[in-house]
Amino acid sequence: MGFDDAGKPHYLGHRQRLRQRFREAGPDALPDYELLEMILFRAKARQDTKPLAKALMARFGSFAEVINAPEELLAEIPGLGDAAITEIKLVRAAALRVMRAEVLNRPVLNSWSQLLDYCRAAMGFEAKEQFRILFLDKRNQVIADEVQQTGTVDHTPVYVREVVKRALELSATAMVLVHNHPSGDPTPSRADIEMTKQIDQAAKNLGILVHDHIIVGRQGHASFKGLGLI
Repeated sequence: MGFDDAGKPHYLGHRQRLRQRFREAGPDALPDYELLEMILFRAKARQDTKPLAKALMARFGSFAEVINAPEELLAEIPGLGDAAITEIKLVRAAALRVMRAEVLNRPVLNSWSQLLDYCRAAMGFEAKEQFRILFLDKRNQVIADEVQQTGTVDHTPVYVREVVKRALELSATAMVLVHNHPSGDPTPSRADIEMTKQIDQAAKNLGILVHDHIIVGRQGHASFKGLGLI
Protein backbone atom coordinates (compact mmCIF):
# COMPACT_ATOMS: atom_id res chain seq x y z
CA MET A 1 0.00 0.00 0.00
CA GLY A 2 1.45 3.41 -0.99
CA PHE A 3 1.55 6.41 1.31
CA ASP A 4 1.80 10.15 0.64
CA ASP A 5 4.16 12.61 2.29
CA ALA A 6 1.82 12.99 5.26
CA GLY A 7 1.86 9.26 5.89
CA LYS A 8 -1.67 8.69 4.58
CA PRO A 9 -2.56 5.96 2.04
CA HIS A 10 -2.49 7.31 -1.54
CA TYR A 11 -6.03 6.10 -2.23
CA LEU A 12 -7.47 8.59 0.29
CA GLY A 13 -6.36 11.52 -1.85
CA HIS A 14 -7.63 9.74 -4.95
CA ARG A 15 -11.04 9.26 -3.33
CA GLN A 16 -11.23 12.92 -2.42
CA ARG A 17 -10.42 13.94 -5.98
CA LEU A 18 -13.03 11.55 -7.39
CA ARG A 19 -15.72 12.87 -5.06
CA GLN A 20 -14.85 16.45 -5.95
CA ARG A 21 -14.96 15.73 -9.70
CA PHE A 22 -18.27 13.91 -9.27
CA ARG A 23 -19.83 16.86 -7.41
CA GLU A 24 -18.43 19.60 -9.64
CA ALA A 25 -18.58 18.03 -13.09
CA GLY A 26 -21.30 15.42 -12.59
CA PRO A 27 -21.34 11.65 -13.17
CA ASP A 28 -20.75 12.00 -16.91
CA ALA A 29 -17.25 13.25 -16.14
CA LEU A 30 -16.36 9.84 -14.68
CA PRO A 31 -15.83 6.72 -16.78
CA ASP A 32 -17.67 3.57 -15.75
CA TYR A 33 -14.82 2.10 -13.72
CA GLU A 34 -14.54 5.27 -11.60
CA LEU A 35 -18.26 5.16 -10.80
CA LEU A 36 -17.70 1.58 -9.69
CA GLU A 37 -14.78 2.73 -7.56
CA MET A 38 -17.06 5.19 -5.76
CA ILE A 39 -19.76 2.57 -5.25
CA LEU A 40 -17.19 0.35 -3.54
CA PHE A 41 -15.85 3.08 -1.22
CA ARG A 42 -18.13 2.17 1.69
CA ALA A 43 -17.55 -1.55 1.42
CA LYS A 44 -13.78 -1.14 1.11
CA ALA A 45 -13.07 1.74 3.47
CA ARG A 46 -9.39 0.84 3.91
CA GLN A 47 -8.55 -0.36 0.45
CA ASP A 48 -7.85 1.08 -3.00
CA THR A 49 -10.98 0.18 -4.99
CA LYS A 50 -9.56 0.91 -8.47
CA PRO A 51 -8.18 -2.63 -9.01
CA LEU A 52 -11.54 -4.15 -8.06
CA ALA A 53 -13.44 -1.76 -10.31
CA LYS A 54 -11.17 -2.56 -13.26
CA ALA A 55 -11.44 -6.29 -12.55
CA LEU A 56 -15.23 -5.99 -12.66
CA MET A 57 -15.14 -4.10 -15.95
CA ALA A 58 -12.73 -6.65 -17.43
CA ARG A 59 -14.97 -9.54 -16.38
CA PHE A 60 -18.38 -8.12 -17.31
CA GLY A 61 -17.64 -5.45 -19.91
CA SER A 62 -19.86 -2.53 -18.89
CA PHE A 63 -21.33 -0.74 -15.89
CA ALA A 64 -24.80 -2.11 -16.68
CA GLU A 65 -23.51 -5.67 -16.93
CA VAL A 66 -21.71 -5.31 -13.58
CA ILE A 67 -24.70 -4.09 -11.58
CA ASN A 68 -26.94 -6.69 -13.23
CA ALA A 69 -24.51 -9.61 -12.83
CA PRO A 70 -25.72 -12.55 -10.71
CA GLU A 71 -24.33 -12.54 -7.19
CA GLU A 72 -22.66 -15.90 -7.69
CA LEU A 73 -20.63 -14.50 -10.60
CA LEU A 74 -19.73 -11.34 -8.70
CA ALA A 75 -18.49 -13.53 -5.86
CA GLU A 76 -15.94 -15.05 -8.25
CA ILE A 77 -14.04 -11.73 -8.39
CA PRO A 78 -11.14 -12.10 -5.91
CA GLY A 79 -11.44 -9.73 -2.96
CA LEU A 80 -14.92 -8.41 -3.77
CA GLY A 81 -16.76 -9.84 -0.73
CA ASP A 82 -20.36 -9.78 0.47
CA ALA A 83 -20.37 -6.11 1.53
CA ALA A 84 -19.21 -4.95 -1.88
CA ILE A 85 -21.74 -7.16 -3.67
CA THR A 86 -24.46 -5.65 -1.49
CA GLU A 87 -23.38 -2.13 -2.51
CA ILE A 88 -23.53 -3.08 -6.18
CA LYS A 89 -26.97 -4.64 -5.84
CA LEU A 90 -28.18 -1.60 -3.90
CA VAL A 91 -27.38 0.57 -6.92
CA ARG A 92 -29.41 -1.73 -9.18
CA ALA A 93 -32.35 -1.74 -6.75
CA ALA A 94 -32.34 2.05 -6.51
CA ALA A 95 -32.22 2.46 -10.29
CA LEU A 96 -35.13 0.05 -10.79
CA ARG A 97 -37.15 1.76 -8.05
CA VAL A 98 -36.81 5.12 -9.81
CA MET A 99 -37.63 3.69 -13.23
CA ARG A 100 -40.63 1.78 -11.89
CA ALA A 101 -42.01 4.93 -10.24
CA GLU A 102 -41.82 6.75 -13.56
CA VAL A 103 -43.88 4.00 -15.19
CA LEU A 104 -46.45 3.70 -12.39
CA ASN A 105 -47.16 7.41 -12.10
CA ARG A 106 -48.37 8.05 -15.62
CA PRO A 107 -50.49 6.34 -18.32
CA VAL A 108 -48.45 3.58 -19.94
CA LEU A 109 -49.30 4.57 -23.51
CA ASN A 110 -47.93 8.07 -22.87
CA SER A 111 -44.65 6.79 -21.42
CA TRP A 112 -43.90 3.82 -23.65
CA SER A 113 -40.16 4.48 -23.90
CA GLN A 114 -39.88 4.60 -20.09
CA LEU A 115 -41.79 1.32 -19.91
CA LEU A 116 -39.39 -0.33 -22.35
CA ASP A 117 -36.38 0.99 -20.42
CA TYR A 118 -37.80 -0.32 -17.15
CA CYS A 119 -38.63 -3.77 -18.53
CA ARG A 120 -35.22 -4.15 -20.12
CA ALA A 121 -33.46 -3.03 -16.94
CA ALA A 122 -35.59 -5.29 -14.75
CA MET A 123 -35.46 -8.42 -16.93
CA GLY A 124 -33.06 -8.06 -19.84
CA PHE A 125 -30.03 -9.31 -17.91
CA GLU A 126 -31.68 -12.24 -16.13
CA ALA A 127 -30.17 -15.70 -16.61
CA LYS A 128 -33.59 -17.39 -16.59
CA GLU A 129 -36.77 -16.55 -18.42
CA GLN A 130 -39.34 -14.52 -16.55
CA PHE A 131 -42.90 -13.72 -17.55
CA ARG A 132 -44.12 -10.37 -16.24
CA ILE A 133 -47.52 -8.72 -16.61
CA LEU A 134 -48.39 -5.08 -16.14
CA PHE A 135 -52.11 -4.87 -15.34
CA LEU A 136 -53.79 -1.60 -16.34
CA ASP A 137 -56.99 0.20 -15.35
CA LYS A 138 -59.37 2.01 -17.70
CA ARG A 139 -57.03 5.05 -17.71
CA ASN A 140 -54.17 2.77 -18.83
CA GLN A 141 -52.32 3.33 -15.58
CA VAL A 142 -50.49 0.41 -13.98
CA ILE A 143 -52.37 -1.07 -11.04
CA ALA A 144 -50.05 -4.06 -10.62
CA ASP A 145 -46.63 -5.09 -11.90
CA GLU A 146 -46.13 -8.78 -11.26
CA VAL A 147 -43.74 -11.55 -12.27
CA GLN A 148 -46.10 -14.46 -12.94
CA GLN A 149 -43.60 -17.20 -13.74
CA THR A 150 -39.88 -17.84 -13.60
CA GLY A 151 -38.63 -20.66 -15.77
CA THR A 152 -35.46 -22.36 -16.84
CA VAL A 153 -32.79 -20.91 -19.11
CA ASP A 154 -35.03 -20.93 -22.18
CA HIS A 155 -38.57 -21.70 -21.12
CA THR A 156 -41.28 -20.18 -18.92
CA PRO A 157 -44.49 -22.12 -18.29
CA VAL A 158 -47.39 -19.72 -18.81
CA TYR A 159 -50.90 -20.77 -17.95
CA VAL A 160 -53.54 -18.78 -19.83
CA ARG A 161 -56.25 -19.39 -17.24
CA GLU A 162 -54.06 -18.05 -14.41
CA VAL A 163 -53.20 -14.91 -16.36
CA VAL A 164 -56.83 -14.08 -17.08
CA LYS A 165 -57.91 -15.01 -13.56
CA ARG A 166 -55.39 -12.59 -12.08
CA ALA A 167 -56.58 -9.80 -14.40
CA LEU A 168 -60.14 -10.34 -13.21
CA GLU A 169 -59.05 -10.35 -9.56
CA LEU A 170 -57.44 -6.93 -10.07
CA SER A 171 -60.36 -5.58 -12.13
CA ALA A 172 -57.86 -4.81 -14.87
CA THR A 173 -59.16 -3.70 -18.25
CA ALA A 174 -55.89 -4.14 -20.13
CA MET A 175 -52.49 -5.83 -19.89
CA VAL A 176 -48.97 -5.55 -21.22
CA LEU A 177 -47.16 -8.89 -21.36
CA VAL A 178 -43.39 -8.93 -20.97
CA HIS A 179 -40.81 -11.67 -20.94
CA ASN A 180 -37.07 -11.95 -21.47
CA HIS A 181 -34.81 -14.07 -23.63
CA PRO A 182 -31.61 -14.91 -21.70
CA SER A 183 -29.92 -15.62 -25.05
CA GLY A 184 -30.03 -11.88 -25.68
CA ASP A 185 -31.94 -12.17 -28.98
CA PRO A 186 -35.49 -10.79 -28.49
CA THR A 187 -36.91 -12.41 -31.66
CA PRO A 188 -40.23 -14.13 -30.81
CA SER A 189 -40.30 -17.91 -31.04
CA ARG A 190 -43.20 -19.97 -32.35
CA ALA A 191 -44.09 -20.85 -28.76
CA ASP A 192 -44.08 -17.15 -27.83
CA ILE A 193 -46.44 -16.34 -30.70
CA GLU A 194 -48.83 -19.20 -29.93
CA MET A 195 -48.94 -18.42 -26.21
CA THR A 196 -49.63 -14.75 -26.91
CA LYS A 197 -52.51 -15.60 -29.25
CA GLN A 198 -54.07 -17.81 -26.58
CA ILE A 199 -53.83 -15.14 -23.87
CA ASP A 200 -55.07 -12.42 -26.25
CA GLN A 201 -58.13 -14.43 -27.27
CA ALA A 202 -59.01 -15.49 -23.71
CA ALA A 203 -58.68 -11.90 -22.50
CA LYS A 204 -60.78 -10.49 -25.34
CA ASN A 205 -63.60 -12.89 -24.47
CA LEU A 206 -63.75 -11.19 -21.06
CA GLY A 207 -63.38 -7.63 -22.30
CA ILE A 208 -59.69 -7.30 -21.39
CA LEU A 209 -57.30 -5.81 -23.95
CA VAL A 210 -53.73 -7.01 -24.44
CA HIS A 211 -51.92 -3.86 -25.58
CA ASP A 212 -48.68 -5.61 -26.44
CA HIS A 213 -46.27 -8.40 -25.67
CA ILE A 214 -42.70 -7.21 -25.30
CA ILE A 215 -39.64 -9.46 -25.36
CA VAL A 216 -36.47 -7.97 -23.90
CA GLY A 217 -32.85 -9.07 -24.05
CA ARG A 218 -29.34 -7.71 -24.05
CA GLN A 219 -29.64 -6.97 -27.76
CA GLY A 220 -32.77 -4.83 -27.42
CA HIS A 221 -36.48 -5.58 -27.49
CA ALA A 222 -39.22 -6.86 -29.79
CA SER A 223 -42.82 -5.69 -29.79
CA PHE A 224 -45.56 -8.07 -30.93
CA LYS A 225 -47.71 -5.08 -31.85
CA GLY A 226 -44.88 -3.51 -33.82
CA LEU A 227 -44.30 -6.80 -35.63
CA GLY A 228 -48.00 -7.18 -36.45
CA LEU A 229 -48.35 -10.29 -34.29
CA ILE A 230 -51.07 -8.90 -32.02
